Amino acid sequence: MIGYLEGKILKKEEDRLLVLANQIGYEVLLPAIVMKSLQPKNIGAEISLYIFFQQSERQPKPVLIGFNLEVEKEFFQHFISVEAIGPLKAVRALSIPVREIATAIESGDINKLAQLKGIGRRTAQKIVATLEGKMGKFALIRSNEYGAAPPVEDFSKQVLDVMIKQLGHRAADARRMIDKALKSNPSITTAEALFDEVYRSERLDGN
Repeated sequence: MIGYLEGKILKKEEDRLLVLANQIGYEVLLPAIVMKSLQPKNIGAEISLYIFFQQSERQPKPVLIGFNLEVEKEFFQHFISVEAIGPLKAVRALSIPVREIATAIESGDINKLAQLKGIGRRTAQKIVATLEGKMGKFALIRSNEYGAAPPVEDFSKQVLDVMIKQLGHRAADARRMIDKALKSNPSITTAEALFDEVYRSERLDGN
């Protein structure tokens, strides 16, 4: 299974790239949000992508879907867990930043989700029903800032590393948000719960 690619761009199309890696050309589908971020890159430019690999009995031809961030790929895997949303439909739907979609899911904004390409109101309702309460981490992504988190020592350090290196926050701001969340809810014992508390806290401050 292919999970990550580094190589050179051989060809660019509207929704995909042909990437040369180790003398093999890989056709990679890209959501609109990823393709937009790669517009400045020309043929021959170096590129690195996290890959979601799809192959099944119904879809015997391997499909590679590329993302700038590992956390975007993680969101995609949550998104396709929703009934009636397969990988190809999800690729078309990701036409706005992941953080905006995650925020809409957490706030139950059916109207905004229904405006995604190929997502009607009924599917938008399924998205909220399936994923609400699980999207706090993804709603914290900052655009156009990428990185990968190293091994971590405990759940608060894990959250700090992800917020700085994957979600793009400054270290001081990330520490402030984490401290505030832990003070607000001292019973937190997992990284996921801390992400959700940070998101809720920042959302309340923004209202």
